[in-house]
Amino acid sequence: MPLLAPGPVETARLVLRLVAETDLPALLAVNGDDEVTRFLPYATWRSLSDAQAWLKRMTDVQASGTALQFVVAEKPSGAAIGTCLVFRHDEASARAELGYVLGRAHWGRGVMREALAALVDCAFTRMALRRLEAEVGPSNIASARLLGRLGFTKEGLLRQRWVTRGVARDVEVFGLLRHEWQGRASGSEGSGASTERASSGPQVPPSASGERGSAR
Repeated sequence: MPLLAPGPVETARLVLRLVAETDLPALLAVNGDDEVTRFLPYATWRSLSDAQAWLKRMTDVQASGTALQFVVAEKPSGAAIGTCLVFRHDEASARAELGYVLGRAHWGRGVMREALAALVDCAFTRMALRRLEAEVGPSNIASARLLGRLGFTKEGLLRQRWVTRGVARDVEVFGLLRHEWQGRASGSEGSGASTERASSGPQVPPSASGERGSAR
């Protein structure tokens, strides 16, 4: 069974919804920042055509039933300020990976923590997943810290896992199981402001995934 899109996922400050072509100008502002894309597998966007090419790739991947590309939109404006990706869905093992990017103007406010907490909960309930993973570059300390605060466990290092921008790069693998998340849900985890920026690392080769902008 393919990965089915839920309706919009809402939090106090945000709405996570599937990406639309009308989001591209706002996402160009996000991915047009070299500091945001520092940990991403694709080059900084320089034009709307770069954004359109990305949307075409994401649309094709979604059509395969193995990924869902969300935008993170602010309330009440509805403006896209980042993205979250659920991808590499494996139906037999009920697992998938996460990627995320957030515009620099929104770092340090707990935005990506709030967005990912809602998306993780949706993945384990409405999407019926059993395991989530994320790959983060060893130097992306903010992103690793963010995952840790959400309950992910660093499970290991994959050496020279991806070649991006002509460089072979290591990644750290983080994992979270459904029962672990459910155990945390009964606690008092908040979604207040944090010091993280947001981004994970490489996503959907060859071009798609702190609060610094990235995770594979």
